[in-house]
Amino acid sequence: MALNSQLGPQKSAVNIDLQESKFSCDKKGNEDSTESKKWLFPFMLVTSLFFFWGFVHNLDPILIPHLRKAFNLTDLESSLVDSAVFIAYFAMALPAGFVARKYGYKTGILIGLVLFGIGSILFVPAANSLQYVYFLGALFIIACGLTFLETAANPYVTVLGPPETATKRLNFAQSFNGLAAFIAPTFVGPMILSGKNYTEAEMASMSSVDLQAYLASEAASVKMPYLVLGLIIFVVTILVYFTRMPDVKEDDSEGAGESSFSSALKSMKLRWGIVAQFFYVGAQVCVGSFFIKMATTAAGIEEGAAAKYLGFFGLAFMLGRFAGTFLMQYIQPRKLLIIYAMINIFLTILAITGTGMVVVYTLIAIAFFMSIMFPTIFSMGIDGLGNNTKIGSSLIVMSIVGGALLPPVLGLISDATGSIQMGYLVPLVCFSVILLFAFNGHKANKA
Repeated sequence: MALNSQLGPQKSAVNIDLQESKFSCDKKGNEDSTESKKWLFPFMLVTSLFFFWGFVHNLDPILIPHLRKAFNLTDLESSLVDSAVFIAYFAMALPAGFVARKYGYKTGILIGLVLFGIGSILFVPAANSLQYVYFLGALFIIACGLTFLETAANPYVTVLGPPETATKRLNFAQSFNGLAAFIAPTFVGPMILSGKNYTEAEMASMSSVDLQAYLASEAASVKMPYLVLGLIIFVVTILVYFTRMPDVKEDDSEGAGESSFSSALKSMKLRWGIVAQFFYVGAQVCVGSFFIKMATTAAGIEEGAAAKYLGFFGLAFMLGRFAGTFLMQYIQPRKLLIIYAMINIFLTILAITGTGMVVVYTLIAIAFFMSIMFPTIFSMGIDGLGNNTKIGSSLIVMSIVGGALLPPVLGLISDATGSIQMGYLVPLVCFSVILLFAFNGHKANKA
């Protein structure tokens, strides 16, 4: 009895403690659930931005052959479409990063959306002017907006949840970028590409009136798609403006003190990430932007059919993102990046040396294995930066200038050799650099 009386109170105390602990856990679980619900709609809204900038980016491979035809451009001249876009990334990445650091992610997103919408609508007067330079100007303004969007949205997604799932979360969000890569060429491409392909001799034989009417018709085909896109973007801008979007604060545990470029660049991961992203974006733009040219020359198919295959290129890119997100549950992102880079090196060699439809199918396969590279490189590059995360994000976004500098190199090789396939030596080098990053870029940050 005495023993029981001694144990009784202790047992009761244990029960009380367990109940309190359970109450505490339930309370914490409810708080976490409430917090997650609070962030759900902002996360969905930000994820939709990945779709929109993927959509406009994947109209560029349609614009390049279209404007080449409308203005009788060389491969080098037509590659300036990509240059106008990606130079903007280089020029605006630091201002975008400054805005994100000083005023928050939401402000950066809003500025990006406004510029995106304005640039899209400017396609209407550009088409009316029949001047190639005006198209380049409109694309530059769009790209300025996309720079703000990507500088804010990419790190926002990585810090909006547990650090250990940041790469998977970013790959999921970027999967909608891949969805856009399928939809843009498949459904909007035929609206822009007329299917009328005149040789230089045929155009020279036209009367000035007929030639002017043809050029005006080719230029006008871009007006409606970009006008509608611009109006949709302004609607999204209003939604973002009136949505409460929590500005997540980065963990400063790995970097005390004020954020700065010098302290950010002490990170070996970041330095490698900047280099790798430069070459990745260059590879993606080279492969995608010259897809139609490769398909029409190496495989001998019509422009319209090539545009449809470009849609499958985008579909493969999207499926690759979802597949990569799934595989990262079982394979470390770095190891998956190594595997995918090795496969793409082999596929690029096959695209250079192959003939017929083998080349087209090879390019589609390259899209699948490229899919995880941007978000994986991005998240690996900013990993462990702490309060330097926004600066690191800006620097990696700046490296997107590879998409401006490397396609003209491909165009130069193509014009010099008379073979667009030889130009694909450029993405071959790019994938080799990415492989080196995957082997070395995971190393711990060093001062």
